[in-house]
Amino acid sequence: MTLQFPDPAAGTPLEALAPQDDYEIVRRTLEFTSERYRRQPTLAETASALRVDEAHLEAVFRRWAGLSPKAFLQAVTIDHARRLLGQGLPLLDAAHEVGLSGPSRLHDLFVRFEAMSPGAHKERGAGLEIVYGFADGPFGRTLLLWTERGLAGIGFSDHEHGGDESALRDMLGRWPAARSHRDDAEAKLWIARVFEPAAWRAEAPLRIVLIGTDFEVRVWERLLAVPLGEATTYGRLAAEIGSPKAARAVGAAVGRNPISFVVPCHRAMGSTGALTGYHWGLTRKRAMLGWEFALKRPAAVEAPARP
Repeated sequence: MTLQFPDPAAGTPLEALAPQDDYEIVRRTLEFTSERYRRQPTLAETASALRVDEAHLEAVFRRWAGLSPKAFLQAVTIDHARRLLGQGLPLLDAAHEVGLSGPSRLHDLFVRFEAMSPGAHKERGAGLEIVYGFADGPFGRTLLLWTERGLAGIGFSDHEHGGDESALRDMLGRWPAARSHRDDAEAKLWIARVFEPAAWRAEAPLRIVLIGTDFEVRVWERLLAVPLGEATTYGRLAAEIGSPKAARAVGAAVGRNPISFVVPCHRAMGSTGALTGYHWGLTRKRAMLGWEFALKRPAAVEAPARP
């Protein structure tokens, strides 16, 4: 399959995406600050604890997300959201304060999706030809899977969780009867297509294919309607698909979403506004929300926090 992408001169080239080492710095900084937020560690304290040069840490964050570490952490900290909720602030207002809501708009990835027949899922992918590959992206080492119909899966490889082998087993294990082969070169093209905002164009929609049960596909379709920079809850998703009492089942379906980031399961929250879990790690979920916040509101991310 040949992929046609916009002219690279129209936007940031693939090489400008943060390499894996940059994501590791972001990930470790988020973990450090989340564990010590009550002490409000300074940039110098954080850099010292991570054994990273302070100026380098600042530069990585600004290159990776377009804002300072302080502004990034302010945007994504769930503890701040919980304090706001504890003060009686409505969920949507609290989400707004941490950068999770914004003007209603179409999904910024301009996704065109189709669902495989229920039989494809019941037959565990029998008859499917899946191509997969690994490439470095803004959220670490990324596994991508696609068929002749479009993108079918996005997962992430972490050394502490078994690396590439574990990620591949996780993703291909969803359709164990499918045939598969590897193509890392084409995976790099998919990385550029998915994570480069210049490629998010209505006239060239990203084609994806959803492979799951009827119920799961309905949930994933609703996730695609949640705009970049906004959040929803499992209960709201359940109501929108006509099963208001199925919030728990909806949560399970969200967790089984095979196309992370594109089908934005990271925008689903608990009923109190808590981030709750994420199949590829809560820190990565925070990172995605912060990245979207910076992309959505580049002029506001450095604004001082309200007292």
